[in-house]
Amino acid sequence: MKGGRVARPDNMSVSNDAGGPRNQGRASLLVAPGEDLGESEGHEAGHGVLEMDGRLRATKHGRVNDNGTEIAIEPLRTAYIPRPSDLVIGYVEGCTNNIWFIDIGAPFNAILPMSLGPGKAAFGGTRSLMDIGEAVLCRVQEVEETHSSVVTMKGMGLRKIRSGNIEQVDPHLLGRLIGKGGKALRQLKEDTDCRIIVADNGRVWIDGEFDGIVAVRDQLNAMSDDAKSTGVDA
Repeated sequence: MKGGRVARPDNMSVSNDAGGPRNQGRASLLVAPGEDLGESEGHEAGHGVLEMDGRLRATKHGRVNDNGTEIAIEPLRTAYIPRPSDLVIGYVEGCTNNIWFIDIGAPFNAILPMSLGPGKAAFGGTRSLMDIGEAVLCRVQEVEETHSSVVTMKGMGLRKIRSGNIEQVDPHLLGRLIGKGGKALRQLKEDTDCRIIVADNGRVWIDGEFDGIVAVRDQLNAMSDDAKSTGVDA
């Protein structure tokens, strides 16, 4: 797959009016923070782009996305930052007498109190309900200013995950996986005859027959590889 050049001042020729990569007729150039993206006139600064002295500069590492009126950067990799009501898939990393610590892929583990867990147990009996290493489908209930969070398993469909497979995709690719109005995800479910739960933290629970699970995994890997390739539109 052929990729575009990295946008740098030394590849902005006079014949292109030093306009930067968006005037070179190439979409989705790979750029790094601080890269010059050209003149700001006629274009708005979108996600990952800052306007400085009449020029646009990248503030994130990723691919340039030019829709004709706005220049934005689609990150190649993003970290998950929890928000209240997010549906997440986590792993039990530890516990105390009445609290579980859940890895949800965020900078800090989430806390799951016994009162918000999957059931009741005697004080000190948390591991009898959920042991270290188990996977859970839960929801973010609240987030502190430090981005530490509290999750709950009280709600419809929230549970321990006992079957299937869990895959990981970058959170910024979830829109591509789900598609407009959920169309792409519905089609993937129909094609593979699998149950697929897409969580907001980029983890995907796939449950079904072996061949179907493998087909979904292949599709997710292809999507991630495509997103990381230079010169491929989002």
